Amino acid sequence: MQLGLFMATQWRQGVDLGPELANLIEQVRVARASGLVSLMVGQHFVSSPLQMFQTMPLLARLAAEAEGMRLGPGLLLLPLLNPVVVAEECATLDWLTDGNAIIGLGLGYRHEEFNSIGVPFKERVPRFVEGVAVIRKMWRDDVVEHSGRFHTLDKVQASLKPKRAGGPPIWMAGDVEVAVKRAAKLADAWMPSPMVTLNSVGRLNTLFRETRAGLGLPAVAEYPIIRECHVGNGVGKAIDEVREPLAYKYESYASWGEASGFVPADRIRGDFDQFAASRFIIGSENEVADQIAAYGEKTGTNHILVRVQWPGLDQQTALRTLERLGRVVEKVR
Repeated sequence: MQLGLFMATQWRQGVDLGPELANLIEQVRVARASGLVSLMVGQHFVSSPLQMFQTMPLLARLAAEAEGMRLGPGLLLLPLLNPVVVAEECATLDWLTDGNAIIGLGLGYRHEEFNSIGVPFKERVPRFVEGVAVIRKMWRDDVVEHSGRFHTLDKVQASLKPKRAGGPPIWMAGDVEVAVKRAAKLADAWMPSPMVTLNSVGRLNTLFRETRAGLGLPAVAEYPIIRECHVGNGVGKAIDEVREPLAYKYESYASWGEASGFVPADRIRGDFDQFAASRFIIGSENEVADQIAAYGEKTGTNHILVRVQWPGLDQQTALRTLERLGRVVEKVR
């Protein structure tokens, strides 16, 4: 089992972001020292009620601190982006990381993002599928030709190809069966969000494997997931140490509407412990080690990206979790 850091880059409105870049840099250094092997950063646009740094410029800055770690966006909202730009920016990132980039891609689900950028929401799936095809061609072909519904490339050459032959692995998100089947066909791994319960991760990982086998595609090497994670001090209930900022984050997501896939905010508030228990990794060092082992045994997961900070959680608490995860890493290897 490998552990990575899914970096929190969201803050409450009104918070001074002046010190936050230094805080993120410190988190990367501690994560690396603790034996975490990867770093990913998410993406949203017009993200009220949360402030949010954008993914690619932040990753370029953090790459210097994450030497030796695998690094990438987790994930880019591909239907909202030009795949030629995505291909060349990610190829650049692969060189910045000495061939250690990972590229997470997703559909997006918020109408506000599509409306603000001017992309019809109903086009998100065909744009996504075609965008992946363009990215693969840009990374693979010396001369790129593509004539599609949304993009045309007439015998052009990419400014550069990734350092890794064929390009970085593409991990695709999506928490429902149709998205898992799409990932099985188009991606190098499926990456569920923290909203997918432990039992559902196992069921959908099986679907991913069976779909690939049915298509005659080879087995993949990695089964990553994203989990909210807090390693407590061993006194009392660990979830009590992070309840308010973690619940705030999910109430904010719930406010984005039913399309987000999140349960209503009133249910998060009313039944938060049960909501968290089936999805998040929270406890003492030994409890967290046991929970991580359970994911490996019950779901086939072998790479867990942990998010250890949420809007309103102080830096020192996040750093203590990262330091404690260093001891957990030794137990779950």
